Amino acid sequence: METAERFRAAVEKRDLAALDDLFTEDIRFYSPVKFTPFAGKPMVLGLFGVLLRTFEDFRYVGHFEGAAETSTATDGEEAPSVILPFRATVHGKQIHGIDLLQFDETGRIKEFTVMVRPQSAVHALGEAVLAGLVADGLVPEPVDRS
Repeated sequence: METAERFRAAVEKRDLAALDDLFTEDIRFYSPVKFTPFAGKPMVLGLFGVLLRTFEDFRYVGHFEGAAETSTATDGEEAPSVILPFRATVHGKQIHGIDLLQFDETGRIKEFTVMVRPQSAVHALGEAVLAGLVADGLVPEPVDRS
């Protein structure tokens, strides 16, 4: 799928501007560290800005095409989908993961799901991304409840 190749090239070049045309306005980004999705193009582009700064040695290591139900599907309808396995490092922790891209009828990315392992890498990624989102003013500073 052409959008997936353009997406992969933009991420590998760390070209945030190139991602703008690839997302729907109402894109939903499902993170391994947050229960509810990040929603809307401005928030998702902001998140990608943080992710592109956070991941070290990021590289895609495969490409699989098919179809799958989206998270919002209620009728079992499937959307064209691509899975991109990746490897990266965050604060010295090796991460193995996949990006699941799901497309609308025009070929733009409407849902994006990330899954990573191991648990220690998920924790390191969550902390790094939260710090970046706070630093960029995309989310408020968490309240310390200790």
